[in-house]
Amino acid sequence: MKEIEFTDIEGIKVGHAQNTEAATGCTVVLCEEGAAAGVDVRGGAPGTRETDLLNPVNLVEKIHAVILCGGSAFGLDAASGVMQYLEERGIGFDVQVTKVPIVCGAVLFDLAIGDPRVRPDKEMGYQACLNATTNRECPEGNVGVGTGATVGKILGMERAMKGGLGACCFQVGELKVGALVAVNCMGDVIEPATGEILAGALSDDGRTFADTERVMMLEYARQKNYFGRNTTLGVVATNGTFNKAQMNKVASMAHNGLGRTIRPAHSMVDGDTIFALATGRVEADLNVAGLLAARAVERAVVRAVKQASSLHGFIAYKDLQKQ
Repeated sequence: MKEIEFTDIEGIKVGHAQNTEAATGCTVVLCEEGAAAGVDVRGGAPGTRETDLLNPVNLVEKIHAVILCGGSAFGLDAASGVMQYLEERGIGFDVQVTKVPIVCGAVLFDLAIGDPRVRPDKEMGYQACLNATTNRECPEGNVGVGTGATVGKILGMERAMKGGLGACCFQVGELKVGALVAVNCMGDVIEPATGEILAGALSDDGRTFADTERVMMLEYARQKNYFGRNTTLGVVATNGTFNKAQMNKVASMAHNGLGRTIRPAHSMVDGDTIFALATGRVEADLNVAGLLAARAVERAVVRAVKQASSLHGFIAYKDLQKQ
């Protein structure tokens, strides 16, 4: 097994657009030739688009893009820009009178950082498509949907840290499986090999960690309103040949990567959602694709916080290493 770039997966392009001052952005994964796709939504507060059609019992077999956005539900507007971009290029599901691009998406809450009046819109979604590339460079940290991401919000935004966007991709033989993950969780981000908290809710001293799960257990009877300022979003992609039902299973298995790195994951105030795409170039075992997806998600989550930079007063992992 070797590590490669997410954009090394055949049939996949990735583009970002962001407004750093407003601390929001979007990331698009284009699969213009079409990709079999699945999704698994496990958080209790999701904001999603076109997830029902990924149910294997429904008609459409392939999709053409996934967009991940900040801006909470407002950010779903960015998908319209992706629709326009694809329509202009004659890409979509053929309904005889035209071709309808199939664009799935999900949003995270970043309105509490930067300017809440500025959100990803149609123009930003279109720009992300124009920026899409298959180049080996795959930016991480404060880019695209990760621009306004924060983590560790159990004690309020004043104790939170900067999250971001991470990427990881593995190749075994001819099979490639990768993940892009935007980490904006309520909980702490953990290095699974050691159990060390990398980023999360800070203690009063601003240098050590309060331990989100410990805080929650101590306050279990308070029925505290943690508010929906969270959600970790991901896209898993592979060059394997799989159908919709199988890609729904891969999306499910990929969530293991969140369970290994975020504590707690899948809470009622997180909208944790993972999409899975298959471009159909290589025959492969579904179990292997699923376990690689979980590993890729795991490492992408860790990279998201390690590559993030401080923004609008929210310190990052890098800052703690300098103290």
